[in-house]
Amino acid sequence: MTKLNETVEIKKDEDLIKSERVKALKNHLELNDEETNEITLEDGESFHYGDQEYLVLTDEEADEKTEEYIKESVWAFNSSFLSSHSDIDESVFKLLSEKCEDSNDAVLSMIKDFDHFVSDAISSDGRGHFLSSYDHSESDEEINGTTYYIYRTN
Repeated sequence: MTKLNETVEIKKDEDLIKSERVKALKNHLELNDEETNEITLEDGESFHYGDQEYLVLTDEEADEKTEEYIKESVWAFNSSFLSSHSDIDESVFKLLSEKCEDSNDAVLSMIKDFDHFVSDAISSDGRGHFLSSYDHSESDEEINGTTYYIYRTN
């Protein structure tokens, strides 16, 4: 018998989570059941419908993916934004940006507080800017009490 004060942890299995993600995408795209059957999952995370590709993520997953993206592309940020998160003059970042990806580690090492940098970048541009290469937007759908964030990637 379960006591009223006990916390019961409910774990969702992978099939249910994938199914919820498909439902979220179905709702987002306003598909009927027949069209929904055409959704495929590739690489374990990219949902495809026709020639369209989507990420369907929880809030935590979207935050993690955004942080990863920012960490890998910090070299491409605006030099004034980078300067505001370091003790380095904008001109240094302008020079480093000419090296493109090769300067990423150097630029990353100059940022004083990376967590604050990420938070500021998301506040400025939104997660869709980083995760949705198609239109830089973020949409959300709630399924069974879980909010899923949807990003078109092509």
